[in-house]
Amino acid sequence: MKKAQIMTLVSLLTLAVLLGVLSMQISQVECEVCMNFKGRQNCATAGAPTKDEAIRSGRMTACGTIAAGVRDSFACDDTPPATVSCR
Repeated sequence: MKKAQIMTLVSLLTLAVLLGVLSMQISQVECEVCMNFKGRQNCATAGAPTKDEAIRSGRMTACGTIAAGVRDSFACDDTPPATVSCR
């Protein structure tokens, strides 16, 4: 093998390992969060390094489809979740 081919192979393997490690760190906790807002319900699953961050992300995602406009988005996000299930 040529030196350039070896360097390319080493670079690709390093990148693959780095992406694998980073993706495992991102979603150490996964939570399903269900929100009820103005008679509508939606559930979303989110992963994050901590439980609090996963719940927060799940709330925002779940509210995204049931809230209409910025005010509703903030109001929905301030509403306690109907259910939370983490693993």
